[in-house]
Amino acid sequence: MVQAGAAVTEELMFRGLALQALEQRWGSRAAIVITGLFFGVAHLAAPGAGAWSALAIALEAGVMLGAAFLWRRSIWFVAALHFTWNTAEQLLGIPVSGHTPKGLFTVDTQGSALLNGGTFGLEASLVPVLIGVLLAVRMFVLAARSGGLRPRRLVQR
Repeated sequence: MVQAGAAVTEELMFRGLALQALEQRWGSRAAIVITGLFFGVAHLAAPGAGAWSALAIALEAGVMLGAAFLWRRSIWFVAALHFTWNTAEQLLGIPVSGHTPKGLFTVDTQGSALLNGGTFGLEASLVPVLIGVLLAVRMFVLAARSGGLRPRRLVQR
């Protein structure tokens, strides 16, 4: 229930309200960049967070989930993606944004924090960042093909 509440709340705030409001004014591209950055900054308060984890969250979740919204234009699709990611991490016992859940397994990470995410969790790993960016690019292309991108609105003087 916690993961469902977090996913729905965050998606309503960031993609349901902020992204669409910014998109109406400055277009889809600017809206993705701005909401992605704010999504990363919002996670700075999490245990173990730092500049890298905020940037990682901004790229792999903020930009990727924003691109998913532009592609499908469904807040529920994006909330389901968010929920699935967080729940999978939790069930595996992997820290979710710095919060260590009781999962089905006990995870003891060793090695480079750049590869395993350290105490913040898998979201601060370089691997999901690269995969998330690749998925975001693909969804952004699909959004462009389906007409899901909005141009910057010209202000009349």
